[in-house]
Amino acid sequence: MTELVIVGAGPQALSLCCLLLQKRPRWRRRLRIIDPSGRWLSCWQRQMERFEIPCLRSPSPHHPHPNPNALRSYAQERRRSRELEGPYGLPRTGLFSEFCQSVVEEFQVAHQVQAVSLEGIHLEAGRSGSLHLTLSDGSLIQARRLVIATGAGEPVLPNWVQRIVRPYPKEALQHSRMIDLAACRGLQGQHVLIVGGGLTSAHLALGAIQRGARVSLMCRRELRSKLFDTDPGWLGPKYLKTFRSEPCWRRRRQQVLAARDGGSITPWLTMTLQREHRQGSLQTYENCQVRQALWSAGQWRILCEEGRNLLADRIWLATGHKLGVSLQPLLRQLHKQQQIELVDDWPVLSDDLRWPGTNVHLMGGLAALRLGPAARNLFGGREAARLISRAAVKA
Repeated sequence: MTELVIVGAGPQALSLCCLLLQKRPRWRRRLRIIDPSGRWLSCWQRQMERFEIPCLRSPSPHHPHPNPNALRSYAQERRRSRELEGPYGLPRTGLFSEFCQSVVEEFQVAHQVQAVSLEGIHLEAGRSGSLHLTLSDGSLIQARRLVIATGAGEPVLPNWVQRIVRPYPKEALQHSRMIDLAACRGLQGQHVLIVGGGLTSAHLALGAIQRGARVSLMCRRELRSKLFDTDPGWLGPKYLKTFRSEPCWRRRRQQVLAARDGGSITPWLTMTLQREHRQGSLQTYENCQVRQALWSAGQWRILCEEGRNLLADRIWLATGHKLGVSLQPLLRQLHKQQQIELVDDWPVLSDDLRWPGTNVHLMGGLAALRLGPAARNLFGGREAARLISRAAVKA
């Protein structure tokens, strides 16, 4: 029987894997990581490349190595401390990627990821916690414990998108999830409308401008500049102590949503966008929303709620992703077998992030009712790894 199976090979899964092996080195042969890519951080690396993100938004102590000072030490040893920017040491993407590779090598887990996906979860009756897992290659695993650390959720599509009736070319309207800046062709001289006011929208805007496009950036409220996507008080006991003492799950959910408060962009991106605006390559429309979009004569004709009309060659949606149990096939299976309390589709997990009544743990955004607003970030990954590893070691 496998001691523990981790589904996903992103930064959070790596955090858990390294912490477990630090505590229980002998588990190496009893630990399985599965991810369709077959390698660590493949999806994360791809996202950084697709949006050409130069710098992370997390402080230097937040990374997959159990030692919070490991990234800063790595940079100092290689004389790359300049790639940790500002007072919080925000790492450049290249530095962070190479550091994570060194972590994979240090803990000898480079070949630990199996290139398959998890298709089915069956809770065995009569035996406490036993799990039968079906993989995409048809094989079966019996496991004592399962950790699901996958996915950003499903793309959020505005209502006006659902009302578009006339067919249009695939590249004319895309959600950010499908956009790869390096693969975008024919942007020279085109007008690209980007809908959204977060980090992704800013990176897409700069990428399109660098490829010769004229960009309009539209958001439903004013663009906001923040160093982090949540107040730094959520990255420690300042706010989390009160959050954890809140007995009402619905109020906790409201606190998470209020703390994240939609999208924001970093001060550096704010200054860069302002420069592009002064140079005439960027137009911003704040407190503005699309009411209707019509594809006609090879262009989008866009009518806004405020009565403004625009023409655009392409529309890019940087409207985020939605998290929920009902949106993930594995969690739907789990909930059908072991129903638990949900708050607007968010699961109420146990203290150790376990799906109550099972030995299945969740990492990422769906652990927010326990971990708080930073659950999906690197900080949340470290906290989740601490809780789950402690539960696994005790068991």
